[in-house]
Amino acid sequence: MVKLGETEEGGEALMLGLMQDFPLTVDKILDHAARWHGDREIISRSVEGPIVRTNWRTIHGRAKQVTHALQTLGVRLGDRVGTLAWNTANHIEVWYGIMGMGAVCHTLNPRLHPDQILWIADHAGDKIIFTDLTFAPMLLANLHKAPSVEKVVILSDEAHRPEGAGENVIMYETLIAGLPTDAVWGGFSELTACGLCYTSGTTGDPKGVLYSHRSNFLHTLITLQTDVIGLSQRDSVLVVVPMFHANAWGLAFSAPAVGAKLVLPGPRMDGAAIHELMTCEKVTLSAAVPTVWQMLLQHLDAAGETITGLKRVVIGGSAVPEAIVRSFKARFGVDVVHAWGMTETSPLGTIAAMTADLEELPFDDQIPYRLKQGRPPVGVDIRLLDDEGKTLPHDGATFGRLMVKGPIVVKSYFKGKADVIDQEGYFDTGDVATIDQAGFMQITDRAKDVIKSGGEWISSIEIENIAAGHPKAELAAVIGLPHPKWDERPLLLVKLKAGQTATKQDLLSFLEGKIAKWWTPDDVLFVDDIPLGATGKIDKKLLRARHGDHKLPTL
Repeated sequence: MVKLGETEEGGEALMLGLMQDFPLTVDKILDHAARWHGDREIISRSVEGPIVRTNWRTIHGRAKQVTHALQTLGVRLGDRVGTLAWNTANHIEVWYGIMGMGAVCHTLNPRLHPDQILWIADHAGDKIIFTDLTFAPMLLANLHKAPSVEKVVILSDEAHRPEGAGENVIMYETLIAGLPTDAVWGGFSELTACGLCYTSGTTGDPKGVLYSHRSNFLHTLITLQTDVIGLSQRDSVLVVVPMFHANAWGLAFSAPAVGAKLVLPGPRMDGAAIHELMTCEKVTLSAAVPTVWQMLLQHLDAAGETITGLKRVVIGGSAVPEAIVRSFKARFGVDVVHAWGMTETSPLGTIAAMTADLEELPFDDQIPYRLKQGRPPVGVDIRLLDDEGKTLPHDGATFGRLMVKGPIVVKSYFKGKADVIDQEGYFDTGDVATIDQAGFMQITDRAKDVIKSGGEWISSIEIENIAAGHPKAELAAVIGLPHPKWDERPLLLVKLKAGQTATKQDLLSFLEGKIAKWWTPDDVLFVDDIPLGATGKIDKKLLRARHGDHKLPTL
């Protein structure tokens, strides 16, 4: 890097700007919320049951108490501190208390197998783990599998202390009681490690993505754009997507950045509980994976209830079914905004905000674009490559490996031996996608899930989305099975709604005319369960293990 007084290759002196050095560290986000939006509410459903109300000013003070407590426990700059917790105000306090002092907040995913959770905690080198009462029994029973962990802090008070908990267990309210609310935050480089999140490990061991303060701050600014999530102080945002899923898609940063009202569902994410919070807290924006919204819509149907005040729903994690987009718009006037990202992109990579030209089209004509994963915001660049590394056209038809680049994209994995980007700085997402002439990207499959039939690719995701729109279907999944002539052919798996019956021909007729004839599944199986992975996506690996020996009728 050229410094002041040095010269570039051409011999000309480099002139630097004369602006303040203001490191982009996330402690400044909560400082801002407390100073300028201190009375704005944070509402969370506690693990103990009651709904708890607080505000940004109180959250800020308690987060600084957390910092003091961690320093007393020997946590220093760069040390990893784990959290195994639901979305609650306490989790927000711990989150900023860790990051503000320059330690690394490592969010553990409780939906993983206990052995995997403890493996990840030990691999990360977590010194302390903050956990909810829900997960405390599992964690304490398996703590010997993570020798790096010295203390466990349970996010509750002494009245809820687990029976038999040893000296290495501290109750949260006891830990921070009486501590000062003026801990010193910041004072370190914006490149300092800030957060750590592991991939779900669907192909091998989970891999750690180590975010910097700078990357999280820039991601916050990116998401606040109007054509991205566009959060404002006037919003009441229900964050259903867990904080252990890549920073709750950044909402744990963007909400305090603008002083939005924050609504946190705690351990209850069923349709009735979500609807209650939406109604009582006048929620205007929410974010979650498609399965959450399917549960909400099913609850509304069963209870004969409606939604008022909600304006936007951000859906990611997996492709959004057309039925959800249409139902929210037609029944409640709510816009569904489809987003794509991954742990490695902090996570937001693209979002399907309508362009000026598309906004002028009738809603039915917008649907094909609303179902795509969308366009990259400033700060993110994407492209498609073939297997030889050649850049592919944006024609909406050519499939290629999706590559992504930007200051919020991973360069290498935590404790990894090498960078995971190509010579031009692009990261291979492992997704197969198309990009159309309007710039809308569409994921057609994970590279490991794509079905290759007769030398051509079939998108399992597209078939799934259409099949899931059948009025009797609750979930649908497609896997490829070996075929001696065509290499692979698709098998459609359908989980029906409770009390419903359907035939193979019902589903195939529903697909007719909506997909190419040669994409039509060779068979349909009705199953009792379609398993979801730790991030809410369909677990194709398990489905292949269960049904990989199924004999297609076309053989």
